[in-house]
Amino acid sequence: MYKKNPYDKYTNNNIYTAPKEELTLMLYEGALKFVNQAVIAIEANDFAKANDLLIRVQDIYRELQFTLNHKYEISKELNTLYTYIISRTREANMKKSLEILDEVRDLTRDFRDTWKEAMKLAKTNNQ
Repeated sequence: MYKKNPYDKYTNNNIYTAPKEELTLMLYEGALKFVNQAVIAIEANDFAKANDLLIRVQDIYRELQFTLNHKYEISKELNTLYTYIISRTREANMKKSLEILDEVRDLTRDFRDTWKEAMKLAKTNNQ
């Protein structure tokens, strides 16, 4: 019998009640976490686990693409970058390339950090 983890309920509550900006940040942080875990899995020659983790990274970037508001010009650019990251993640998965994953990690970290900064600026401007 499966026991429910109380942390799962807490996490789900955070997701369901978070503002859109926080959800986007959570997606970037999740992608970064999964890339880091995939690197560890590849280094340990656990390719099945790395595959699962990298598919999750691709799913996150597809979700980010899906949520883009295309009435803004920047959405086109973000869509192109997200497509590139998905492609590079797929390539890293096929080749089990740590070098490509370093690139994906750096891009994801840049997105996350930029998003955090944008959230701070928006909060400051709204006060």
